[in-house]
Amino acid sequence: MRCFFHLVNDHEEIVDNTGIEVHDLESAKDQALLAVTELRCEIGQDVEDWSGWRLDIVCSQGTLLHSLTLNSTVH
Repeated sequence: MRCFFHLVNDHEEIVDNTGIEVHDLESAKDQALLAVTELRCEIGQDVEDWSGWRLDIVCSQGTLLHSLTLNSTVH
């Protein structure tokens, strides 16, 4: 199944238009955690405030499958 990873807060949405192919939801969750880790490495220690941001895992039909809050994930 193809999953998309959107970064979302109350005011903004950074949409993943490409997505990735995964075997199941657990694989998608693993990939989401990897993406958050990579994002943190790219930004470095200058991460200001992740509160209110989340990473939504969405299927190709647009259904929300899972959501990770970034402030609890990156700390």
